[in-house]
Amino acid sequence: MHIPDGYLSPQTCGVMYAISLPILAYASKKVIKNTSNRTLPLLGIFSAFSFLVMMFNVPVPGGTTAHGIGGTLIAIVLGPWEAVLAVSMALFIQAVFFGDGGILAYGANVFNMAIALPLVGYGVYKLISKDAPFGSKRQLVAAAIGSYVGINAAALLDGIELGIQPLLYHAANGTPLYCPYPLSQAVPAMMLAHLTIAGFVEVVITVGVLAFVYKYTPEIFALREGLNEKNIA
Repeated sequence: MHIPDGYLSPQTCGVMYAISLPILAYASKKVIKNTSNRTLPLLGIFSAFSFLVMMFNVPVPGGTTAHGIGGTLIAIVLGPWEAVLAVSMALFIQAVFFGDGGILAYGANVFNMAIALPLVGYGVYKLISKDAPFGSKRQLVAAAIGSYVGINAAALLDGIELGIQPLLYHAANGTPLYCPYPLSQAVPAMMLAHLTIAGFVEVVITVGVLAFVYKYTPEIFALREGLNEKNIA
């Protein structure tokens, strides 16, 4: 899902930075306010986990990739704003040190994978799970659906951002200046890979890790703001 440099116009990259940076600043403020010394190491651990998961990807026609991310998982365990920062940090390291995702396109990649994915996935999870106890089947089902919807929402945004480039930026003779694939090709290419492969990978990662945490280290959930031991099944 990482968009490399050269596929988005500088104008599009600027807009995506302008959208993403204030949200990152807000997320940082929320995390600084809510995170304790006990949960801070978990933020680093889950960021590293997301980095690792994203390294296993399959190419998607058009120059980008499909892979799991773990954004909804992090949002459920640590909180949605913590997930925004954790995935953003993983994307930054990938872009700067591994060339996975562009520097100019970093704002777009952050918006798709670090902001939209965990917020949408967590919203769906909360809508379905409601007040079900931690570790219940309802919570795991909600996590599965939330993670699937979240990653496909991110893929849809990715496809739209790529697909509008030929429409907005082209030479006088109609030759695309950046991503050459229109919406009719970019969106189906992204969605097919994520609806059939990456979405289910994300579900397996999310439910598998949550089930493990519920069983062996449920106290992690008690570290979150507003929770205590009696909320844990």
